[in-house]
Parts: sequence; C-alpha cells; structure tokens
Amino acid sequence: MIFEKTLLPDEMYPNFECVTPEHLASLGIKYIFSDIDNTLATYDDPTPPENVVEWCEKINEAGIKIAFVSNNNRERVELFNRDFGYVAYPKAGKPLTGKLSRAMADLGATPENSVLLGDQLLTDAAAGNRAGMYVIIVPPIKDKTSLFFRFKRWLEKPYVKKYNKMNSK
Repeated sequence: MIFEKTLLPDEMYPNFECVTPEHLASLGIKYIFSDIDNTLATYDDPTPPENVVEWCEKINEAGIKIAFVSNNNRERVELFNRDFGYVAYPKAGKPLTGKLSRAMADLGATPENSVLLGDQLLTDAAAGNRAGMYVIIVPPIKDKTSLFFRFKRWLEKPYVKKYNKMNSK
C-alpha cells in the first residue's frame, strides 16, 4: 500500500501541453518543478522545441514559476535551460527528494503550491509524492528501449492501470 500511494500521480495527461495555467491556478499552484527528458522533450532535443517554449511562456504569463529538476547531467540541463534561465537542478537523484526540496526552498515554494511534472512513476511521481507535492504524469514522448527502461515501464504498468481504474467515470 505504501508503494501505491507513492507511485500514483494525482493526475495523468496525454502530454505536457494539456497542463494549462487555468487548471494549475484552480489548484492553487504557483510553481512547476518539471522533468525535462521525455516529459517536455526527447533525449534527442538538445534545446527546447518551439511547443515547449510556447507552453512555458503561457505558464509564465499566468504568474506560475517553472524550475527544472532532472536526473540528467549538468551539460544536458544547462543547454536545455540556457534560453530560459530558470532555476534548474541536474542529477536530482529522483526518487530522492533532496534537490527537489532545495529547488522549492530556492524559489520560496511550498509543497502545497507546487506541482511535479514528469513522465516516470518510479522517479518523478515517487519524488513528488514523497515531497508532499501535487503530481502530474504524462506518457514519455519517445521512450528509451533499453532493457532497463523497458523493465521500469513494466513495473509501472499496474500503477497506471490502478490510476485509470480509480479515475474512470
């Protein structure tokens, strides 16, 4: 049961663009702590695609602050964030919450007014839930096909099914 609570998101969307400023504001969200790879862009996109830039602009215009919290390396995160200049933490070690907590502290955010946006239940959802945040998960844009990633997705399947069952009405 403890894993279930930790791995289940609050919401799941078909993609990050479905996460609107209006919906976030209705939840009292003032901060988005977002994963990068397979959440906003593929691993092959060194810089943000145009749809990411446009989405970030809409979020910013609504007064919601964005920070990147990624398990990827410093070079990847800095290149992706170069034109944005957001608070960004590489090598976050999700599902651990240390860098996520530090990012919230740096922005003056609280778990109650923050959302974690990611694509993986075992890292993103677990970190966000453990930090007490609202968690939104999107499917991976272009999933890696290595044995490790296929195994992780296999482990996530029962939780995705459980989420879908709980939220089908």
